[in-house]
Amino acid sequence: MTGSDTPPSFRLAYVPGVTPTKWVRIWNERLPDVPLTLVGVPAAEAFAALRTSDADAGFVRMPVDGADLSAIPLYTETTVVVVPKDHVVAAVEEITTEDLADEIVLHPLDDVLPWETLPGRPAFERPATTADAVELVAAGIGVLVVPQSLARLHHRKDLTYRTVSDAPASRIALSWPEEKTTDLVEEFIGIVRGRTVNSTRGRQPTPPQPKQRKATGGAGGKAGGAKAGGAKTGGGKPAARSGGKPAARSGGKPAAKRGGKPRGRR
Repeated sequence: MTGSDTPPSFRLAYVPGVTPTKWVRIWNERLPDVPLTLVGVPAAEAFAALRTSDADAGFVRMPVDGADLSAIPLYTETTVVVVPKDHVVAAVEEITTEDLADEIVLHPLDDVLPWETLPGRPAFERPATTADAVELVAAGIGVLVVPQSLARLHHRKDLTYRTVSDAPASRIALSWPEEKTTDLVEEFIGIVRGRTVNSTRGRQPTPPQPKQRKATGGAGGKAGGAKAGGAKTGGGKPAARSGGKPAARSGGKPAAKRGGKPRGRR
């Protein structure tokens, strides 16, 4: 099968915590003939997937790695701390990093938060993944600070989470290789940005409909494009205005007016 014979398709990468369901649904409605394939990738491998063409575009965590990738920032996530349900933190709605000073704060190797200084006390070793760190929290070994989407992704009935107001936050962006900004990439950008199906930047915008001409002969309208009161008859002379003098008889004298004197008998 040659390249020209290959049917179009679109591969969308996404990192853990991102839920692309809404955008995929809109894609399927607008482009039912172009299948979209979801490619789940770890956050650390998302940019490599874009560069190696494993995906046409992807939802990634900022900052974007390299000037060869374009990106559109979408939203900033809330940062939370994951704790056991009976933990003292669970009694409040929001805390600061200072409230974690006496806690063992787990720092997994796949952490996505841009920490300058990690709060609390460090563990003896770093968990390999966020999922491993959640298991340690459930075992009572420490607490974990993550974006809220990851806390939801790894939800357990015996754990809860609370907002950390002054912790660094993770930002989600749509990214793609700049030199591969294809029509399908532009189409997906439009979906993410909320463009309508008739947008001029869409792949197949609906052509504008021609303006309808005004109906002739309507009340108060213009007849045949002529000025009101000056419509021409087939002979080229203007028709008599409503309420004016009667038209002259063909080739003769004007008709006698009603109400004049009767002619005398001979």
